[in-house]
Amino acid sequence: MRWADIWRAGAYGLRSRPLRVTLSAIGIAIGIAAMVAVVGISASSSEDLNRRLEALGTNLLTVGPGQSMFGDDSQLPLVSEDMIERVGPVLDTSATGRVPDVGAYRNDRIPEVETGGLTVDAVRLDLLEVVAGEMADGRWLDEATGEFPAVVLGAEAADRLGVTEANPDVQVWIGDQWFSVVGILEPVPLAPELDTAALVGWEAAEEYLDFDSHATTVYTRAAETAVADVQSVLATTANPEHPDEVEVSRPSDALVAAEAAEETFTGLLLGLGAVALLVGGVGVANTMVISVLERRGEIGLRRSLGATRRDVRSQFLAESLLLSLLGGAGGVALGSAITAAYAAWQGWPPTVPAWVLGGGVAATALIGAIAGLYPAVKAARLSPTEALTAP
Repeated sequence: MRWADIWRAGAYGLRSRPLRVTLSAIGIAIGIAAMVAVVGISASSSEDLNRRLEALGTNLLTVGPGQSMFGDDSQLPLVSEDMIERVGPVLDTSATGRVPDVGAYRNDRIPEVETGGLTVDAVRLDLLEVVAGEMADGRWLDEATGEFPAVVLGAEAADRLGVTEANPDVQVWIGDQWFSVVGILEPVPLAPELDTAALVGWEAAEEYLDFDSHATTVYTRAAETAVADVQSVLATTANPEHPDEVEVSRPSDALVAAEAAEETFTGLLLGLGAVALLVGGVGVANTMVISVLERRGEIGLRRSLGATRRDVRSQFLAESLLLSLLGGAGGVALGSAITAAYAAWQGWPPTVPAWVLGGGVAATALIGAIAGLYPAVKAARLSPTEALTAP
């Protein structure tokens, strides 16, 4: 038989049993769809992270106080910001200073201990630009509002305080007096600590909240080609006397680490998809074995009319491959659709690597070949007499 005839005969064998073929193909499709969707969603998430990092920049470094050798909290010297600015490859710096023992409250009747996890930070006026933050509503602090009791709320801080819009008439209680809400921030990916903070001007914090002017976080933008070099000297520069009491970090590394954790979870889901694909392969093998038992009369007739064992074996192997490829194609399409829908819901760029699509089809072909091999060999071994006389 020619190959075209073999494939035609295999397709006819599938068309004659549509319900069983459909159920078996669904088993394969579920496994492939799960694997394609898992990889596609992970790739879409990674692509979104890459785009965000490209927009936010990976050259932001943060400097903060650590602990002394006795376990006490340290402080950055008052000149830390000025010293860091003098480092050659440093492009921009800004800072925040935590105002201790001061909380932000919806009104003046809430007990001081019920802070809701919110902090109050003094900020430099150029902070928003350095951390690549954006305003959700209102405006950022300027030279005027930075000297008066005005506050910009982080995204989570605004939500917890029940503030939905920025307006001078909207006020929150900070440090025994009212502060007018002039702005609300969007979430800041590179500085998530700002999301739960009430941010006031540096001068206003000194005048109204008894702020001691010590920076607790210095945000530093370095030249892209010198990030590692700048990171290595920041501790010594910020606190020459006690560089071991300074913590230096790169916020973009935390985002990459979170993505790596997601990839580990992705590996687990891929394993579950592989199990589903294996179950689908068992279903194909079961379908083909039953098909051989049911079609012994057909096999005997074909053998008596001159079909060789190779022809019979090739026909049943072709049926198995077509059945698996049918499920694989459906699984690839379903997995791609799930990826596109989930990515659109999350606002990610939908990304399905080409190797996943090709690998999904190749995997189903392999499953089909393995699942159909035994039934095909079993069918080919039936003699014409045995097949025709079988009940």
